[in-house]
Amino acid sequence: MYEIIQKGHSGLAYLALLALFIAVINAFLGMSSKRDFEPKDRSISLFGLIFSHIQLLFGFILYFVSPLGSASFGQMSNSALRLTSLEHPLINIIAIALITIGWSKHKKAATGTDKFKKIAIFYAIGLVLILSRIPWSLWFK
Repeated sequence: MYEIIQKGHSGLAYLALLALFIAVINAFLGMSSKRDFEPKDRSISLFGLIFSHIQLLFGFILYFVSPLGSASFGQMSNSALRLTSLEHPLINIIAIALITIGWSKHKKAATGTDKFKKIAIFYAIGLVLILSRIPWSLWFK
C-alpha cells in the first residue's frame, strides 16, 4: 500500500506543480494586461487549488504509512530525515493554506485586476514554498 500511495503522491506532484505554475503565470499576465477575470481564469486557478489539495491529502496519508514519516522524529540531526518528516510536510501545509487564502480573497475582490493580484501573490508564494521543500533526491530516485 505504501508503494502505491508514494507513487501516486510523486506522480500527482507533477500535475499539481504544473497547475500551480500555469495559474501563477495566468494571474500575472492577467494582472499586467488589466483584463477582466473571466470564467477560464477562474477554472485555471481552481485547478491549481484542487490539485494542491489532492496532493496534500495524498501527503497526509503517505506521512502516516511511510517509514520516513512521523517515526523518524527522534533523528532531527539527519538532514534528509528532517526534510521528509518535518520540513516538507510543515512548509507544504503552510503553502497550501496560502493558496487557499488566495482563492478565498480573490472571490471578495471587486475588479479583475484585484482578483488576478490575489491569485498571483498567494499562489506564487505557495508555489515557491512547495518548490523549496521538495525532497529532490527522493523524487528522482
